[in-house]
Amino acid sequence: MTLNATINEVTARISARSAEARSKYLAQMAAARSDGPKRAHLSCGNQAHAYAPMEGDKDALAKGRGANVGIITAYNDMLSAHHPFAAYPDHIKDAVRGVGATAQVAAGVPAMCDGVTQGQDGMELSLFSRDAIAMSAAIGLSHNVFDSTVYLGVCDKIVPGLVIAAARFGHLPAVFLPAGPMPSGMGNDEKTQVRKDFAEGKCDRDALMAAEMASYHGAGTCTFYGTANTNQMLMEFMGLHLPGSSFVAPNTPLRAALTTEGAKIAAGLSDLGNSYTPVSDILDEKAYVNGIVGLMATGGSTNLLIHLIAMARASGVILDWQDFKDIADVVPLLTRIYPNGLADVNHFHAAGGLGLVVRELLGAGLLHDDTLTVAGHGLAHYTKEPKLIDGVLVWEEGTDVSLNDKIIASVEAPFQETGGLSALTGNLGHGVMKTSAVAPERRVISAPCRVFHDQASVVAAFRAGEFDSDVVVVVRYQGPKANGMPELHGLTPCLTVLQDRGIKVALVSDGRMSGASGKVPAAIHVSPEAVDNGPIAFLQDGDVVTVDAEAGILSVDPSVLEREVVHPEMFDAVGVGRELFAVFRDRTGAARDGASVFEF
Repeated sequence: MTLNATINEVTARISARSAEARSKYLAQMAAARSDGPKRAHLSCGNQAHAYAPMEGDKDALAKGRGANVGIITAYNDMLSAHHPFAAYPDHIKDAVRGVGATAQVAAGVPAMCDGVTQGQDGMELSLFSRDAIAMSAAIGLSHNVFDSTVYLGVCDKIVPGLVIAAARFGHLPAVFLPAGPMPSGMGNDEKTQVRKDFAEGKCDRDALMAAEMASYHGAGTCTFYGTANTNQMLMEFMGLHLPGSSFVAPNTPLRAALTTEGAKIAAGLSDLGNSYTPVSDILDEKAYVNGIVGLMATGGSTNLLIHLIAMARASGVILDWQDFKDIADVVPLLTRIYPNGLADVNHFHAAGGLGLVVRELLGAGLLHDDTLTVAGHGLAHYTKEPKLIDGVLVWEEGTDVSLNDKIIASVEAPFQETGGLSALTGNLGHGVMKTSAVAPERRVISAPCRVFHDQASVVAAFRAGEFDSDVVVVVRYQGPKANGMPELHGLTPCLTVLQDRGIKVALVSDGRMSGASGKVPAAIHVSPEAVDNGPIAFLQDGDVVTVDAEAGILSVDPSVLEREVVHPEMFDAVGVGRELFAVFRDRTGAARDGASVFEF
């Protein structure tokens, strides 16, 4: 199939834009490889320290004939998605011994749960945790005793942070091993209704708690299609997962077999063998374009419009939001998974899953089919699904038709003709909106705005009955420099209630929404942010703001921007460790540049 002209053009301009940075990056990776496996250059004392506790593996490590695989794990038993990783290191070590290799845990990295910190002070550390994770992984790998790597992570900032680290150690191979989703719990529509009822005072906290516990109830990834599961999709589309592995349930024989195979592949890709495949060769311009295509086709999390940019820059690839917009214009929406449908990822996987989506997109010429992956050359590997037959792991061709056309559509009859995310530009700056769950009639609004400086004030105004007509709710000073760019998911229930009452409503913010943001149109990640004198800092109550996701417009009457800006007194970010991240707030870049503290 001939590659779509727009996909080809966007890839070409990314390559041209990135030429200098990518060339510099690849030269750095070549220099890192040039000395060969690093263990040979360590002193005997250096090596003895590294191998001291490795009973049974010391001889193999000292001789250095087989690969030593560094494990970077984001395990903790507070995150349901990461709970299964507890057993992975021993599993990986046993697996690679079978192919004459060794493995060691190089580092444990922090992993926070946005579900726990939503609406709490700790959410102000969430975005910065991504770069802290990358730095933590780098510390572990800096010991230079590893020939390949395995990364264990699933959730929101964790996979992007691990990808940044993998890119900066790009001379090493990298395989990402997922944990899989928890079993399906309470239906998403029922859970949403309980949240709305609580926001309106129609049910008490006991009922809300019961609903939440029925929704998030076991080990594995939360089953809605938020940032965590969008990450899993990306790792397949970008070739860092084994094909079909993202949504296999935890603690099952197939999951264990995939972990074993992934560990063996990581060892086999090292520079000590004949199949050397550094991750720097996988994470190229085409891989990132494939990731954006997957994001649009599945209506994934808006958080990835920040993270993909940061991940790419760590690989010497420079993306911008125009790339996302142009790709969205030609990539149809092929999935309906909550919050843009009622199905969860388990239902999606059963209906054909990522393999079917990849097949549809490849058949339409919307993906680069010649990318390098951990499974070999060519994205066609990712149309296959893993099966455990008589105890043997095999990949067979997956279905070529949707097994539930309410969950997965075809390119010929998509859920909508364009992707599930939209870029907005105008005299209020640059922003993005997740449109996949927003009804077409709600994607355009011009209305007087109400301006707030935190989400608690919005909720208080809602409870006081202050919203009784069409309104654009502006929540500013929520950008990365102001307070770490927390998610504003706590606004979803009350804004949804207003919308259900027949009020036209939209959110405009320099902050983020959850990957589960849904039916309310939200122009988020607005850059420049208010604290940098971004245009939204000029807004006052009553100014008529236009949010038009169809035309990609975010604007106000130009006279508004002639005012003098008076910034509010910013609070001291002290408590739950926020004071330790002042250097991050001072150094971070704009959301449209990845909101990163790094400069590559």
